[in-house]
Amino acid sequence: MSVVIGPPAGSAARFLDPVRMAGNLWQHRDLIVRLTGQEVAQRYRGSYLGIVWSFVTPILMLCVYAFVFSIVFQVRWGEGAGGDMRTGQFALTLFAGLIPFGVFSEVVNRAPSIVLGMPNYVKKVVFPLEVLPVVAVASAVVHSLISTLILLVASLAFVGAVSPTVILLPLAYVPLVLLTLGLGWFLASMGVYVRDVGQVIGVLTQVLFFLSPIFYPVSAVPESLRGILYANPLTAILGDFRRTLLWAQAPEWGAWAALSAATAVGAVFGYAWFMQTKKGFADVM
Repeated sequence: MSVVIGPPAGSAARFLDPVRMAGNLWQHRDLIVRLTGQEVAQRYRGSYLGIVWSFVTPILMLCVYAFVFSIVFQVRWGEGAGGDMRTGQFALTLFAGLIPFGVFSEVVNRAPSIVLGMPNYVKKVVFPLEVLPVVAVASAVVHSLISTLILLVASLAFVGAVSPTVILLPLAYVPLVLLTLGLGWFLASMGVYVRDVGQVIGVLTQVLFFLSPIFYPVSAVPESLRGILYANPLTAILGDFRRTLLWAQAPEWGAWAALSAATAVGAVFGYAWFMQTKKGFADVM
């Protein structure tokens, strides 16, 4: 009599293997790149300016932030690489926080409907559905890089220099990408079975926008309430984006390593959840 040791064939535990997950995504890398390119191009397809809107929109937003907060309200951040910031730097600090939050917001708001929007892939074609959230994350990251380039140019104009630690920016992206991937896989699956998920996520994203230190520094929050901000993974991510892009500082390595590990585990669990539940998608669509 033989004894089988390990999870049963139908168990989600067989997907809890980061090497297997990475291998699966690597196998479909060409498809991911092609779909990401199509999605980036399709966003502005049919418009007169096309991809130029990817530059125009963040430039306009940055100009509005600079005028409203730096000239009208004369706001100072009071935190960063040395005391109060000069006029215009608050707009840069605000914009640097909006870049990672924009990636997060775009992915989690799209995820619940991303599989529902591709019924032909679910019912008629043998298609690796797990790449859809990856494409959503990749597309959001591409647009965030355009905003980052604009921020660096604006930093040169306002401050007269570009932060030398900008070369560490890819490290700041690591926990952001892992966090959005894990949530993307989980929400993409949940959106198929529970159609109200999209509405709930829209509300929660708005709440999280104000519970993240985007418009204000953590030091502005009473100490008794700072635990709420620190429980939000975006707090550390936003901080590392500002350190590397504006403040000529490296990420806080201890917090970065812990958050990267936690979000990596979350990504694996999100992938496992998606892979285990996707076999029932065709039955409910």
